[in-house]
Amino acid sequence: MRTATYFFIFLNLSLALFEEPAVYPLPFLATSVLEVLCLLVFLGRLTHFAKVTLHNVFWKDTKNICIMVAILLSLTDLAIYGVLRLYGVRSIRWSRIVRPIFLINFAESRQIRRAFRSIRNTLPEITYVFLLFMFSLLMFSLMALKLFGERNLQTAEGLPYFRNYLEIVFDLYVLVTTANSPDVMMPAFDFSSWYALFFIAFVIINTYIFMSLFLAVVYNNYKKHLKVMPGGVCD
Repeated sequence: MRTATYFFIFLNLSLALFEEPAVYPLPFLATSVLEVLCLLVFLGRLTHFAKVTLHNVFWKDTKNICIMVAILLSLTDLAIYGVLRLYGVRSIRWSRIVRPIFLINFAESRQIRRAFRSIRNTLPEITYVFLLFMFSLLMFSLMALKLFGERNLQTAEGLPYFRNYLEIVFDLYVLVTTANSPDVMMPAFDFSSWYALFFIAFVIINTYIFMSLFLAVVYNNYKKHLKVMPGGVCD
């Protein structure tokens, strides 16, 4: 039963690779039949679990309620999408976001549920570090706007350079990953080589200090919650 449950969960999640829009699209009838089959298996598994569980216990378990709601939403969305498709109305499958619920809430997924619960408990404790990082990012973006915004600099494509605050925030956020380095600083560097110091300081503070600190806080808090949970094992 566990192997069959995981197989159909994997199949249900994999449908997103073949549903429109997709790199390898399959006919709508094929994907809809496979999805209905998966949902019927989930419903049968849930019915079987209800037969061997006390009535009060079954209905008090929020995991069972989540699975039933996810099945109902998926079937409703599939029916609406199919009807709209028949009439040539373009729509989207909004119920795809509920598919991971099946992976988390079945009784066989205790370890996944434990990891998910640890992540959920860790999030409030890393909020302060994240807010501190965002404050640093916003302040550097404001400094970049003041330094470069009034100098009428242009990128290699001829676009305005660092004149829109939100675009600056996004560019510097990408710079934290070093994905756009050194391209993002070249217009300023061509204007004056001293402006490279701004980007060097930004990378040192946000990439090497804040990202390392953020990773350490995430790891330590996740490890702590995983260790104190019932049945958790942490070496």
